[in-house]
Amino acid sequence: MTWIESHAILIRAGSFIAVFALMAVAEAVLDAHPRRAPRMSRWPHNLALTLLNTALLRLVFPAGAVAAALWSADRGFGLFHLAEWPPVLEIILAVVLLDLAIYGQHVLFHSVPVLFGLHRVHHADIDFDVTLGSRFHPLEMLLSMIIKLAVVAALGAGATAVILFETLLAVTSLFNHANLRMPHAIERVLRWFVVTPAMHSIHHSAAVTDRDTNFGFSIPWWDRLFGTYRERSNVDRPVFGVPELQFQTRQPLLWMLLLPFRRRRPLQSIPAGAHGKAA
Repeated sequence: MTWIESHAILIRAGSFIAVFALMAVAEAVLDAHPRRAPRMSRWPHNLALTLLNTALLRLVFPAGAVAAALWSADRGFGLFHLAEWPPVLEIILAVVLLDLAIYGQHVLFHSVPVLFGLHRVHHADIDFDVTLGSRFHPLEMLLSMIIKLAVVAALGAGATAVILFETLLAVTSLFNHANLRMPHAIERVLRWFVVTPAMHSIHHSAAVTDRDTNFGFSIPWWDRLFGTYRERSNVDRPVFGVPELQFQTRQPLLWMLLLPFRRRRPLQSIPAGAHGKAA
């Protein structure tokens, strides 16, 4: 067992907490978008959903995707077991291919109405900040884990690669959902190597033509490769959320859990003064 494998929980949890704290502090200084709801009316509920999902996944899948990696290794099952690979190259390829799978899953959850009903919990937030990086419906999290298990087993990805990928996915999701304003020149370079907040904020626009673009979470190349990349929003000052829930400024935990099962409301216009900053 490698050092990374033996310290997997510490690596993932420590990375998440450290990056979350860093982004939260950075947002307070470098916020790029005005807020429509106060932090204290959103953060407790978004973070409660994160904790609920963490507990649920640990209960249902105690070993997570690492279990699929160990299973495939014991049986010599999967793509990477068909030949000998240099260890470093295998890890890099596994991380890249797992990220491609996450991109495909994200597109799928936008394309299938019943799946978007679950994913809509992530998009319904009327603000854009670091807490959105882990705000997902529990059923979406369970389905995502099942897909991940299948992909890990099919690839025969090693446990070290899986741990590194899951850590990378978690911290980049916090980063690219952060409400950060970066110098344009720096952001233009960064978006060639990682999905930036400016790039991903377009995906969270209430405009559907923006929402179905920039699906990447970590690696930004898939959007460019598959034609889903958008340089900037179709609107000058994008409003976040989904059109039919623009007046739903209070979104408590129970509301989020029940949202996929509620009848869709008629489309509503964007509230006047939506860009006014909240305290």
